[in-house]
Amino acid sequence: MPQAVSIQNLQKEFILHNQGGTRIPVFSGLETEIGVGESVAIVGQSGQGKSSLLKLIFGTYQATSGSINVLHQGAIFNVVAAAPHEILSLRRSTIGYVTQFLRCIPRVAAEDVVAEPLRDRGMALDEARNEARELLSRVNIPERLWHLPPMTFSGGEQQRVNIARGFAAHFPLLLLDEPTASLDAENRARVMTLIEDARARGSTIIGVFHHADERHRVCDREIDIGQQAK
Repeated sequence: MPQAVSIQNLQKEFILHNQGGTRIPVFSGLETEIGVGESVAIVGQSGQGKSSLLKLIFGTYQATSGSINVLHQGAIFNVVAAAPHEILSLRRSTIGYVTQFLRCIPRVAAEDVVAEPLRDRGMALDEARNEARELLSRVNIPERLWHLPPMTFSGGEQQRVNIARGFAAHFPLLLLDEPTASLDAENRARVMTLIEDARARGSTIIGVFHHADERHRVCDREIDIGQQAK
């Protein structure tokens, strides 16, 4: 099976410069491989670096050393050695990243927040908005809110807008950081259906899931980073 992500000898530590240069190790020699089309859950105790690993793959965090090789447009791309403009290209076409926190420009309508990844790929505005509205409906955002900025929404509504945005562009690789945390049972089920649809399209999924039943529902296997952390 071709590898969507291959991680070799990954080292990561945080340096607290305002605390006298205190070093906090996260990973020391982490290695794993994830095949194209696989769906895996990252597991481990709190504080062992589950979310940090997703951020390292996405390029939000810079690894101390090692390599994170991602299949990007038919070629192998080392995130650790990449320049900023290369990271942006990777995010535009290959990696989607879904967290439970919404980050968007104030006063931008929810439908345009969700449509942005599609517009980045060159889709016409009307078509992108139609796709966005369908996704907003699927995550149970009322139509009366579509034209309003999500910064005015409840926390759960903001989370679902963020999820809709993450699934808009059909990325080959999806990073999911507790996407259903704080959602009620009905809306959790809606998000799980989106994940299943992404799997059916062939997306590779790497996720941190709040509930064990979610891991069992959508994941082929688990990677326990606690065995390699620190």
